[in-house]
Parts: sequence; C-alpha cells; structure tokens
Amino acid sequence: MKVVIVGAGSVGSSIARELLAHKHEILLIDLKPEVIGRSGLRGAHWLVGDACELSTLQGARVEDADVVVSATGDDKVNLVVSLLAKTEFGVGRTVGRVNNPKNDWMFNDSWGVDVAVNTPQLMTALVEEAVEIGDLVRLLTLQTGVSSLVEFTVPHDSHVIGSTVGAIRWPEDSTLVAILRDHAPITPSRDDVIDGGDELFFVTTIAAEDELRALLSPDSSEPPQPRPADEAGHLEQQGPEDDGFDG
Repeated sequence: MKVVIVGAGSVGSSIARELLAHKHEILLIDLKPEVIGRSGLRGAHWLVGDACELSTLQGARVEDADVVVSATGDDKVNLVVSLLAKTEFGVGRTVGRVNNPKNDWMFNDSWGVDVAVNTPQLMTALVEEAVEIGDLVRLLTLQTGVSSLVEFTVPHDSHVIGSTVGAIRWPEDSTLVAILRDHAPITPSRDDVIDGGDELFFVTTIAAEDELRALLSPDSSEPPQPRPADEAGHLEQQGPEDDGFDG
C-alpha cells in the first residue's frame, strides 16, 4: 500500500515508522528539509515542499496513493491537503489530524476528510473509559461523523445484569460488537449473559447514542424486553508543541 504523509514532525514520523514496519511504501512531504536527517526513518521516500500547492502534490504523484494522511500541526493545512487529495487527485482514503477540538466539525467529507483523528478527544475518551462506570463513553467517531464506537461499563447494580444479549431490544442503529470480561474479549452471541463489570462495545450512529444511553441508564424505567421470535437470532482531537508542518 502506498501512503503519502504530509507533516514529518513527531506525529507524522511515528505514523511512518509504524507503516514502514508493516512493509508499506511511504512518502513524506514536509516544508523543512532538516526533518529528513533527524527522522531516522529508513526506507521512506521524501519530498520537500508545500503540500498545499498543487505542483507539490503532482510531484508526489498523489493520484497513485492509496491513502493520504495530513498530520501537520496546522488544521488549515490538514484540511486543504485533504480537500486537494480527494477532489483534484481522487485519492481513495484521506485521514486528517485534528489539533484543535474546536475545528473538529470541519473535518468531514465537505473538506475531503474520510477519517478525522482528534487526538485531544481520543485521549479524553480513554481517560473517561478508564474511570467512568455506568455511562456511555464515545471512543471514536467513524465514517466522517455518521457513526461512533462507544463503550459502556456495566455497574454491579445495573438492571441489565442477568439478561442475555438476545433478550435486550437494542436500538435499531446500535450493534453490540464485543464484550470485554476479565481482560478477555468475547464475541457476543444472543445467549451470552451480561454481568457486572462487563465492558460493552457498540458501533452506533451518532443519532442513536442517546437512545442507547437511555436504555443502559440506571434511571431507565423499562426492563429489557424480549425480542420477537424472528429477531431473536439476529444481532445487529491543538498540540501546543506543534507548529505548521512540524506535526
């Protein structure tokens, strides 16, 4: 797989290092020629230039890339690069780094961003996931803001304890994809019984999050309802240390 990474600072270099270890072809674009010598990235290709310029992207043959990653410390640059890669070069997949969470709403398909990585939001979610019990925590936003990966740690006094997965009428646009129990992941089946301390992972639409939260809330007045027989078998990111291209 050919991956073009714009921004060879700490974030871009780390991404490149991981992808090189998995035998992918990497091209890094950065304004600063000095980053080539200090990166320590063996096997990567380099291009010094302004990735917001069409001529630079043409020189990089971005149209041949499978993925373009905009990983600079400047949200404006990341948006422009994503938009050019998608609209001018027809790149199949773009990933944009969000530095300032206030700009997160712009990182969508209108700006050519397929996947937005909001580092501050992700770190906040991981902190909340570690300490919040009995509340729904969004871990990742998927499909340019349409869906999300959320986690719920079942309190030991939850009303869903003792219910089987198949007995609960989950919201239509929410799918239970994994249960983490005693540090071991479980692929949920309709006969699995939910226990206190279980970590439940769902892929859900953003719109259905509130319905899922209400279902799992300790204040929910409705006990889990059995599914009809014909349904029972079916389980449905500003880093202050970064500036410009030094991402």
